[in-house]
Amino acid sequence: MNMIEVTNLTKVYKVAKRDGGFIKNLFIPSHREILAVDKINFSVKAGESVAFLGPNGAGKTTTLKMLTGLIYPTNGDVSVLGFTPTDRKREFLRDIALVMGNKNSLSWDLTAKQNLSLFISMYKTSETSSWKIIREMAEMLEVDNFFDTQIRKMSLGQRLKFELIAAIFHKPAILFLDEPTIGLDIISKRKIRQFLRHINETEKTTIILTSHEMADIEKVCDRVIVINQGRIVFDDSMTTLIGKYKDKKYFDVILKRKVDKEKIEKFGRIVSSHNLSYTIEVPRERQGEAVSGIISKLPVEDIDIRPTPLDEIIEDLFGR
Repeated sequence: MNMIEVTNLTKVYKVAKRDGGFIKNLFIPSHREILAVDKINFSVKAGESVAFLGPNGAGKTTTLKMLTGLIYPTNGDVSVLGFTPTDRKREFLRDIALVMGNKNSLSWDLTAKQNLSLFISMYKTSETSSWKIIREMAEMLEVDNFFDTQIRKMSLGQRLKFELIAAIFHKPAILFLDEPTIGLDIISKRKIRQFLRHINETEKTTIILTSHEMADIEKVCDRVIVINQGRIVFDDSMTTLIGKYKDKKYFDVILKRKVDKEKIEKFGRIVSSHNLSYTIEVPRERQGEAVSGIISKLPVEDIDIRPTPLDEIIEDLFGR
């Protein structure tokens, strides 16, 4: 069953031109058009976890806003749970959730418990069962000791965890996430990723995620849609995406002492370097030769071999 169906979805923004001076702009305003999303097509099945990726200005957040009914498309059709999002019907809004890392839905002057009580009243769910679910989620996210704390007195990570709890305690079918770990510390990021993977696997919650954090994508999502300049340039599984780049490996090499750069470049392309640490890109067919050569001819302290990093893959797709 498809939860989301998108056909020829297009969004054009009209932006005022600022030329000709104040008087001309006041009496003869002119506009230019910016094509943010260009006739994209995709569908999402129930229970999928999908990363929607692209560089700044690629159209991913605009697409997310059209899927949730926040903005109207210029052309094309979009169906979410069988509804047209911009109709904003109660049944539709109740069955989706949107969490944006840079936006707040909780009142800063209220405690977490007071905020969640309001959400329970709004969704008209059972208080007993709702609080049972809320407390389980709070324990999993390690914020169960902060129910009586004002939102304004919490750290960014604690606030975002309660934003997530408020968004999904009523078990929506689809969870939309826009940069959910932005600005968080490493431990908070890890907890949120584990939590999102947990609800996807146990509750079969469909997840649509946009993020610049590669670890968010790797840990939470099984499918990747890459958009660039308003168009989809890749739509397939995470396994397929990584498999396309299996023809090269990355060697992280730490040396005991400084050597000429030319000696290192004999084994592959230097991607980055810092002091005595080097990352070298090596073609797959030269991997064995490179390993033996590096160990025998360079003063190696440590060496680690890994596949192409996801951020390198995404950057390559963006450049197409």
